[in-house]
Amino acid sequence: MNPVFALTRRAAVLALFAAPLFSQAADFPAKPIRFIVPYTPGGTTDLVARTVGQKVSEKLGQPVLIDNRGGAGGNIGMDAVAKAAPDGYTIGFGAISTNALNPHIYKSMAFDPRKDFTAISLLGTSTIVLEVPAASPIKSVADLIAAAKKTPGMPYATAGAGTSMNLAGVMFAQMTGTELTHVAYKGSGPAITDMLGNNIGLMFDNLPASLPHIQAGKLRALAVAGPTRSPSLPEVPTIAEAGLKGYALEPWFGVYGPANLPAPIVKALNEAFVEALAQPDVKAKLAQAGFSPRGSSAQELATLTQTEYQRLGEVAKKAGMTAE
Repeated sequence: MNPVFALTRRAAVLALFAAPLFSQAADFPAKPIRFIVPYTPGGTTDLVARTVGQKVSEKLGQPVLIDNRGGAGGNIGMDAVAKAAPDGYTIGFGAISTNALNPHIYKSMAFDPRKDFTAISLLGTSTIVLEVPAASPIKSVADLIAAAKKTPGMPYATAGAGTSMNLAGVMFAQMTGTELTHVAYKGSGPAITDMLGNNIGLMFDNLPASLPHIQAGKLRALAVAGPTRSPSLPEVPTIAEAGLKGYALEPWFGVYGPANLPAPIVKALNEAFVEALAQPDVKAKLAQAGFSPRGSSAQELATLTQTEYQRLGEVAKKAGMTAE
């Protein structure tokens, strides 16, 4: 066969198969978009997804339907994203845990965050707060370290195994030379309920879930885990400021689609999310809840995912972190 003819025919076949994808991308979006949030309703991720999703819907002219699929530290929901058709109609709310930490601590993972997703945009960062019940005799981080050294195995609550809050507790124990026992709840809500009932005396939580109880005087914030103070709690020091120099953990969140998402669709989604996150009313609402919204390029999120995967793998290995 004439090699020129063979190459021409191959190009024609490839073009034939690619045509539907280009057509879909050109028409995108032509129907509602499913935005999978891999956590239960009522938490930080749910608030952000619904707030930003509404603006994205207005920008794209199609509904953005929030689909809460909690379980396995977010792995169940993100696995559904990884296995969805790469057409832009199923996207997911990934996080530092699902896309960087979980592969290092779960014995079995159904997806590889480095290969099975297309990065779309950062959503922003949250604040982790270290807190105790209002009636607790522990008034500061120094008090907590002293108490933990006197009582090895002191329990602390989080919203689940493998979460960034779990990581915050592991880092705290490593850096203070104390022994803490992790008590994993199925979400912030049940853990906060036990805190309010004085059934457990210490918690690392995402600030948006705990903030109303802190403001009401029912929980006492000892410190925040990030590199800077939270605008929502300006009087509360960072853990580093409170004496644990070098401590900093700031959970990040981003939007991901399945692998091999066409570039035009990535561009359309990225522009919609970046624009939504920049809206003054969105920024004000999320900042009030303790979340710092920030969009990014798709490449920035892809790079962050890769570097954080490596960094957190080292932390998890050193701590012997595991989850079922």
